Amino acid sequence: MVRKQDHAPSGTIGFRHLWGTNKRQELLDTAEADPATLYQPVTPELELGLPFVKAGFEARYFEWPKLPDLIPTSFSGVKTARDEFLVDIDRDALAARVADYFNPMVSNDEIRARFPQVMAASDRFDPIETRAALLKRGGKPENIVRYAYRPFDVRWLYWEPETKLLDEKRADYWPHVVPGNEWITAAQALRKGANEPQYAVLTAIGSYHLIERASLFFPAYLNTSGQAANEVELKPNISARLEPLLTDGLGPIELFRHIAALLNAPAYRADNSEALRMDWPRIPIPKEVDQLRTSSALGRDVGLLLNPETPAPGVSTGTLRPGLRVMGLPAKRGGAALDAADLAMTAGWGSTQNAGGGAIVMPGRGLTIARDYTPAERTALDAEAQAQGMTLDALLALVGTRTLDVYLNAETFWSNVPEKVWDYTLGGYQVIKKWLSYREGSVLGRPLKLDETLYVSQMVRRIAATLVMGPTLDANYRACATDALTYEELGLSRDASRERKEAKSKKVSLADTRHKAVKRFDREAKTKRQ
Repeated sequence: MVRKQDHAPSGTIGFRHLWGTNKRQELLDTAEADPATLYQPVTPELELGLPFVKAGFEARYFEWPKLPDLIPTSFSGVKTARDEFLVDIDRDALAARVADYFNPMVSNDEIRARFPQVMAASDRFDPIETRAALLKRGGKPENIVRYAYRPFDVRWLYWEPETKLLDEKRADYWPHVVPGNEWITAAQALRKGANEPQYAVLTAIGSYHLIERASLFFPAYLNTSGQAANEVELKPNISARLEPLLTDGLGPIELFRHIAALLNAPAYRADNSEALRMDWPRIPIPKEVDQLRTSSALGRDVGLLLNPETPAPGVSTGTLRPGLRVMGLPAKRGGAALDAADLAMTAGWGSTQNAGGGAIVMPGRGLTIARDYTPAERTALDAEAQAQGMTLDALLALVGTRTLDVYLNAETFWSNVPEKVWDYTLGGYQVIKKWLSYREGSVLGRPLKLDETLYVSQMVRRIAATLVMGPTLDANYRACATDALTYEELGLSRDASRERKEAKSKKVSLADTRHKAVKRFDREAKTKRQ
């Protein structure tokens, strides 16, 4: 495309979607067609960067503030580059590796032979100098912490504050992961699946890859003490412009949970999916305080379901809801009782492949058998539908009209995993299948434990309960969007980049005091190598 000196501005922009292996044939077949019948007129939106594609969004979408305008401070997730050594499903196994690494009686050669990934050099990591420096200081076993590795897959991480043992330790993030804080993950633009669930809620420190595109973590509070465990001082992480909204007993956490409710409403994603692919999600703040309070309560409930570290009454604890108690039950062919020998995962859910300096886990096909619900299962689902104020058909439309038995091995399976629960994705990952891929016997190196087998049942129930909340979350989104506050009514600038830059500088000032020491150590190590 060449712009000539004498030109007239284009009056319209047309869009035609040509993609896939058939695009050449499609071009040939339509070579003589009238272009007006092939192209759709589009109006590029400045707020989305003037994209020359058709973008779907709610009519008032650009009146709503972006997520970072409401919650100014966010953090990138932890990136170890050495998951095999620094992350584990079993805390004891991780603690033993870390103890050996910090044992001066264990040589570098022995560490390299047993744990090659942690002794592999890279441009930014000298394993010999790093271990020598850390041996002088000693290990920090108290820094073995819970780690949100993938959706519904919380593991253990050894968080090392010095050197590049962790490729990206996020020293500014660490001090704010404290009891009483809550987090939402989000990305500025989504590569795919924008109409699928993308927004996790968590309390543990999170992985850079928690959702499929470089997660950012937005906390409800900032710990102004700069310490991750002691002397915690929590300050709300909201724009100062929003404080006038906090009346009639509403606090910052209510606003935070309102955001969680909207981001997880299926209708919100469907209405605005194209815009969500291109920029931060925008949040309608209702003018009515009662509506904000209602939305906050829903956000609390969906947060309990999406965060496996928090008990969810009726779903993971207490008396289970009628329809949920028959889902995801461990069983054995013929109805025989289960024992430890039956829990080996050998159905082909995952395998390990070497890639670069470490191993990666590739998902497999596994084994599922689709079937109709049994009469007993339908009776339980009907009771669940009545308890939720809907028909059985409406409930089945949410969780699936058919169900699956999901196999650990040739004899043992989880019975009654509704099809839409099985297909549920979060952050680009098919949640249950992804979890199983990491627990295949050849990957994990042992059979499942009983509590891990029961955790799959809990995952099934949490996801089913989340899907059942869909219509309620949608109605809440519609109500909030109908009469929402605009940027101007909130006193926010539509160009809030300056405020976000200020928030970014605040992150550094609030970071653990060890952050500067880490940078100094890295500079000194680099100088030595030169």
